[in-house]
Amino acid sequence: MARSKRKKTSKDGKKVRVPFRRNRGAKPRPNDWTEQAKQADDNEIDSQRSENIVSKGDMSRQRTIIVGDDAKKRENYQSGIVVAMRGLYADVHDGKRVIPCTIRRILRTMLIDERQAVVAGDRVHFSLHEKTEGVEYDGVIEEVQPRKGVLRRLSGRKLHTIVANVDQVIIVSSAGEPRPKPHLIDRYIVASLFGDITPVVCMNKIDLDIDNFAANLLDRFENLGYQTLRTSTITGQGIDDLRDLLHDKESGLAGQSGVGKSSLLNAVQPGLSLRVGEVGEQSEKGRHTTTTAELLKLDDGGFVVDTPGIRSFDVSPIPSGELEAYFVEFIDRVAGCKYPDCTHTHEIECAIKDAVTSGDIHPDRYESYVTLFEEAAR
Repeated sequence: MARSKRKKTSKDGKKVRVPFRRNRGAKPRPNDWTEQAKQADDNEIDSQRSENIVSKGDMSRQRTIIVGDDAKKRENYQSGIVVAMRGLYADVHDGKRVIPCTIRRILRTMLIDERQAVVAGDRVHFSLHEKTEGVEYDGVIEEVQPRKGVLRRLSGRKLHTIVANVDQVIIVSSAGEPRPKPHLIDRYIVASLFGDITPVVCMNKIDLDIDNFAANLLDRFENLGYQTLRTSTITGQGIDDLRDLLHDKESGLAGQSGVGKSSLLNAVQPGLSLRVGEVGEQSEKGRHTTTTAELLKLDDGGFVVDTPGIRSFDVSPIPSGELEAYFVEFIDRVAGCKYPDCTHTHEIECAIKDAVTSGDIHPDRYESYVTLFEEAAR
């Protein structure tokens, strides 16, 4: 009687084939002919009559790993939140202290679409290892839990995840020094909604709003249903409201450099002592005082991440045909367009364009949509 064949697995896991990291593949051809000639005996170099252009085994450069539940190992795992990445180390907060952890090599080896192995905000399981004489401990991150609430930006040609698992993003602009940029706020809102994060528009330095431009801009977003804040670290306006908003939540602060994100956090919790910078008088561009995303634990509960000054979040992963869903004032009007696949850019009898003409949709918002649509369509 024939026995059925099945793949051998560990007691608690299963075998999976994963690619090697690219820097571990064999070179397709040698590039050190001079060095080979110096070390070779007479006529040895001429003995090879053919050359492989493709690396041997290039299609099979994979290795077998075992993944799945390992009860014995998992018993010793601890849970925590990554609060910062520092080179090859991740600082993990276990609820009581911050533990420096390396990252298990398998996490860096397995290919993970559009994500880094570990970023600030990740929920992880890690194991502890004693250092010298059992005095200190360091850890190894063994598993990363599925992410939600992700902020990303485009770095070169690659998507870079800034922070994960945040509930809300406080989009900080400033009433002056630098002046508010409506299109940048729109981009932040779209990026937040695409990441399944609640956006909140905060206008800082409201004491500098002499011509009411910033106040009118906030009214526009309030009318669209977005929560807004008016703050000033000089007068103290809105600081208590911001503190209440951050309570027991995981939040990100986003905005271009110089709008006062770090100053706001210092006002909310003075003990943070974050560095603040100045804004150039001519360029109205702030200096990057925050250089890496770091989760900060708040005394009143919750975490907040002061992200580096980012002039542009990437929205290119959003299909151009779905972009309309991230503009709240478009949603109920799309059905009125003549064509079911209307892009709202050049078509006739377009309900969105008609609403812009009638004043029901603000021209700045429509311009933001067109700009983002063109980016997504490239």
